[in-house]
Parts: sequence; C-alpha cells; structure tokens
Amino acid sequence: MINKSRVAGWAQEHGLQLTEKMLEDLDRYAEEVARTNEMFNLTALTGPEDMEIKNIIDSMSAVSLIPQGASVADVGTGAGFPGMVIRILRPDVKVTLIEATNKKLDFVLRTAAEMGYSVEGHHMRSEDAARGDLRGTFDVVTARAVAALPALLEYTLPLLKKGGILLAMKGPSAGEEIEASSNALKELNGKVEEAHRITLPGGEQRDIVEVRLIKECPAKYPRASKNIRKQPL
Repeated sequence: MINKSRVAGWAQEHGLQLTEKMLEDLDRYAEEVARTNEMFNLTALTGPEDMEIKNIIDSMSAVSLIPQGASVADVGTGAGFPGMVIRILRPDVKVTLIEATNKKLDFVLRTAAEMGYSVEGHHMRSEDAARGDLRGTFDVVTARAVAALPALLEYTLPLLKKGGILLAMKGPSAGEEIEASSNALKELNGKVEEAHRITLPGGEQRDIVEVRLIKECPAKYPRASKNIRKQPL
C-alpha cells in the first residue's frame, strides 16, 4: 500500500534509518487500517497516498524528537497514528495508547499483538487518565488532531513527569495557537521550546509544537472536559 522507497527516502532526509522490517511492518499496518476501515470508521484518510503521506509519514515526523528509552503516551490515538508508527520505529521506547473510542483501541491493540508488538492501552478520555494513576508518569506525550493547543495543554500536560515534553502535531498555523496559549502555559507550568516545521512529500507543511513541563501541573487541572471545551484556559 505504501511506497517503501519514498517512505525510506523521506525518513533518511529527516535523520531516520529504517530497516526493511520496519518498512514491511509500516506497510502491513497501513493495509490493516485500510481493510478494517471498510467495516467501521477508523480514519478518514484511507486512500494509498493519503495513508502513506498524511498518516504514516506525518506520524514519522515526531519520532526523532523522542528521547532514547522514553515512556510515551499517545493521546487520542485513533487508528494508531502516531502511536503505532512510533512503536514500530522506536523499539527502545514504551508506548501507551489512550483512546476514548473502544472499537478503535481494540483494533490497534489486536493488530499490534498480531504483529508482535507490545503496547499498553487505556480506554478512557485523556482528562480522566490525567486525574488517575497515569498522572505524571510519562516522559513524552504525543497528540495529533486532538484539540486546539490551549485545550490540548490541559488535556495532556498533567500526564507528564516534571521536565517531560508534549509533542503537539499541528498544521502550519500553529503559531496562532501558541499565541492563544499564553495563559494556559502559565497556569499549567508549560513552556514552548520550539515549533518544528516539517514538509511532507507533495509540499504540505506541518508544525510539531514541543512543550516542556517545567514543574508539576497544579492539582486542580485538568478540569472536566465540558469546562475545558467551553472555557479553555
């Protein structure tokens, strides 16, 4: 389904060396997503080119930003992007998937097991996870197409250890979201380290906003989801 040469070439240009097994497993995973999507909705992007560029390669763009041996939570993993791509390409990291739609999480966990990959999964909303045992336990949190940055910060930063990073995968208008997040960053003890600009094959651009938790989030956050949505910090 994917053009392995194009995927490998893009990866090499961005500092990633992919083995043949990694490429085969990325292709197999993309095929499984497309096949299952015919039975129930996993992702809107199922055509071969969209799957390759907007799911697989887009997910790969965060991989090199993850520290060696990190514990990673992928919030709102959906069909497993970027969580499963990270798991395939980074055997050194531990990946935990957090997803509110049980059918999607079941698919990812089942497919991961069939492919021989160990991942942990939690069927819950991120704000519930951040008020429970998962609070303050991760080195890295990834989030792709989950929420605007002011709300996303409240959903995700409480999951991080002090000094951990959020990799918020955004479109090219991320600068506007960063500007709108000044109060949320202050309240939650986050700091934007950098917005990494990525160009996908075909020229479409993405920004990965790297946010560091400089000290623990106040215990009152995250609030209930309805409050986060209605009145972002």
